[in-house]
Parts: sequence; structure tokens; C-alpha cells
Amino acid sequence: MRSVRRAWPRAHVDAVVFEGTQGVLAGNPDLDAVIAIPSRQSFAERISFMRQHWRESDLALSVLPSDRAVLNAWAMARRRAGMVEPEGPLWKRWLLHATVPFDDVDTHTVAMNLRLCAAVGIAPVHEVVPGFLPEDAVTAAAALPFDPAREPFAVVHVSPKFAYKRWTPEGWVALVRWLRSQGLRVVMTGGRDPEEQGEIAQVLAQVASLVVDLSSRLSLATVAALLRRARVYVGPDTAVTHLAAASGIPVVALFGPTNPVKWGPWPVGCTAETSPWQMRGSQRSGNVTLLQGAGDCVPCREEGCDRHVASSSDCLTGMSAGTVIAAVQAAL
Repeated sequence: MRSVRRAWPRAHVDAVVFEGTQGVLAGNPDLDAVIAIPSRQSFAERISFMRQHWRESDLALSVLPSDRAVLNAWAMARRRAGMVEPEGPLWKRWLLHATVPFDDVDTHTVAMNLRLCAAVGIAPVHEVVPGFLPEDAVTAAAALPFDPAREPFAVVHVSPKFAYKRWTPEGWVALVRWLRSQGLRVVMTGGRDPEEQGEIAQVLAQVASLVVDLSSRLSLATVAALLRRARVYVGPDTAVTHLAAASGIPVVALFGPTNPVKWGPWPVGCTAETSPWQMRGSQRSGNVTLLQGAGDCVPCREEGCDRHVASSSDCLTGMSAGTVIAAVQAAL
């Protein structure tokens, strides 16, 4: 999106996303509109959407190789460029004027998307943009019971959406206590999902007096504004961790089963053509420290040890508080 805006500053640029994910684009300065569609649509609904937006754009860029992404690009624009799976069906290539082979293992998502730039003849801009509006910054500051200009603070994001990406309540409690011992206020962010709130409650039961709990209270745009002022951020493999990395602050990301080459937080200033991350091992790139759990199977690229989103991951539950604290201390 930043590459498109830099190449064509007067163009009208829209993003098409699934409903429930549009919050991450709120206040994005490179977009004129965000079009949210249901993740599940009937055949009639899909046809209706394509008819509604039939060829209303000059160019569509499809960053996913899915059937629906390619079909929507074909319907919405006069010229199309998009991702295709190397062994995928030929009809997708027929509907696109330019294609890029999709790599889901060895190329980072940012680098993968930027390969579409060459397909349409524009310069890639390796910058992830955490968008928010001035009013979001005001809301973020007002939510804090202290002056962020005078008291340094850390942000911790305790619970991701899925259990297999979680660390341990005991680890978070130890980290919160250590951060307070270093003179940092601790602000907790988190989602509204009941399961996430349950995980957060386990931590708050032991350290409620030591943290400012803003979980479920802020929009993603407001969280992005909050992160800009934080001294450090610690979180799991989740959207807020990517926002924190894009904000330029020191970030410690806790990774387990997920492939870091593909999904590691993109550091500010990184211009890697493939990925700033290796497949295995804890590592640091720019403002981001990526801690990977131990084990010969890591990263398994599966949904936890029991292969479903509600299972735990031994590589994360076995990660010690001392390991995380040492990484945060180095980041600070």
C-alpha cells in the first residue's frame, strides 16, 4: 500500500479485507477506503459483490493466491496482477495480466507482497505502516493514569487469539514484576474474546496492582498510537506484535510453532529481499528480538502439539521467564 501511494500519490486506493480485520487499517494514510467482506459468502453474495464493483478500478493487486482473491481482482479492475501457486490451476493465470509465484515457506509476507511492485513497474517501499489518527493518540494518552511523557512504560500483550501461540501466566507475572522493579510502568493490552480475557485474568489475579489493564478497551488504531510512546513491547505471535515492530520501539516477540521466515515481525528500516529471519533459533534484527522456543521440531508450522488451535505448544510453555527477561533487558 505504501509502495502504491508513493508511486501514484493522486490515485484513489482501496483495500479489500475480511470483516473483523479492517481495524488494523484504521487511519492508514495510504488508503482512501477499506472494503470489508464476509469471510464466508454464498455464491449469490459473491456474484453480487463482483457486479457491484465491476471494473470500477484501473488496477487490482491480489496478495493472496486464493480463488476468491483472484476472482475479485478480475471483476474489480481492468488490469490485474496477483499471486499464484506454482502448481495452481491455469485459469488464475488467464485472469491476471501479471503473476508472481506464491511462496508460503521461504519468503516473508512483506517481501512476498512487494514482489508485485515489479510486476506493475513501481518501486518497492519496505515500510509497514501502523496507521492511526490524531484522535487515536489523544484517546491512548487519556486512557493512561499517568503522564507518558514523564513516566516510561512497557506494553505487554498477554494473550493471542489462539492457545497454541500462548506463553504461560507464570512467565507473564514474573516479567511484570521485573519490569516494575526496573522503574517502568506496565500497560497490558489484549482482545475482547472471552478466552483471551480468561488468560489475562489469570495474570491479573497476581499482579493487578502492578499493571494498567487496557485489554479490550482500545481499538487497534488506538493501540498503534499507544505503542509509539512505549519504551519496550513484549508479546506473542499476534497482530499487535507486528504493530509494535512497525512503530519502531524495541520489541521482544515470543514465537513457537510459527515459521518466523514467513511471519516474523518486520523490523523498521529492513529492506530484505527474502526475509530478515532464519527458520530456527532466537535472533535479533533491527528493533525486533525474536525468541523461539526450544525443540528439534521447532518450528513445526502446525497448530500446537495436538494440531488444533486450542492446544498448547511445549516450545512456548517451556520458555523460561529468565530467558524473556534477559531479552527484554538487552532490548532496553
